[in-house]
Amino acid sequence: MWIDSHCHLDAPEFDADRAAVVERARAAGVSQILLPAVAAADFERVRELAHQHRFSYALGIHPLRVMQAQDADLARLDQFLERHKGDPRLLAVGEIGLDFFVPGIDLERQQHFYAEQLKLARRHRLPVLLHVRRSADQLLKGLRRIPVSGGIAHAFNGSLQQALAFVALGFRLGFGGMLTFERSLQIRRLAQALPDSAIVLETDAPDMPPHWLYRTAAQKNEGLSARNEPAELPKIAAALAEIRGWTLVQTAAITKANTLAALPRLALLTSDPIG
Repeated sequence: MWIDSHCHLDAPEFDADRAAVVERARAAGVSQILLPAVAAADFERVRELAHQHRFSYALGIHPLRVMQAQDADLARLDQFLERHKGDPRLLAVGEIGLDFFVPGIDLERQQHFYAEQLKLARRHRLPVLLHVRRSADQLLKGLRRIPVSGGIAHAFNGSLQQALAFVALGFRLGFGGMLTFERSLQIRRLAQALPDSAIVLETDAPDMPPHWLYRTAAQKNEGLSARNEPAELPKIAAALAEIRGWTLVQTAAITKANTLAALPRLALLTSDPIG
């Protein structure tokens, strides 16, 4: 069984053929997908999709959405987490974090939303899904100040030292399509050097396409799609297996165990043959 630990199935890129995307994922052996919200307006939609397709979900406000978010959205998140605390498909608070790559975003506001959502995760005893982009040290600082019950550092691309610091705080690190690019030297070195217990798989679909889906700007202008989807996960896993020296069977077993460790509620869903 493959688990996609991060996929935005609610994204508009999937509106035309979402059911077919799910069908292809299951045909490829991807039986569980975690759908993180990125804004308060998405909470109900993400929850509905998770139940409709028997997947799982997380609720949070993305750092790139904080400029449009209202302070009242934090109260809305708290209320939603409380209302659905008995829902076995609600696994985490996320996608939350910090993004110091995109210019023009109020860093103080990002920090505020990050800290407040860590507090909510701790209050509701949930792990977190972290957005990490040029922000690892500040994220770690926040986690040391407001400890939570671990989670996943999504699309991690920091140093080995930073990676091990997240691991020491109970986190696993998410690897996806970028792993398949030979020029992604830092990510591939990390994937090789980390402990077996630190690695989970993700697609971040429709984003972060693997190398075989990559399109140049000119190709996109010609109408060629670069959309990623969960059915690509086993091929991404094959790249990880090659880097680690694992078989595909080992890769599936190890990454599944790591995802269950990062997201304990997910164990309640794995007896479901379709997820």
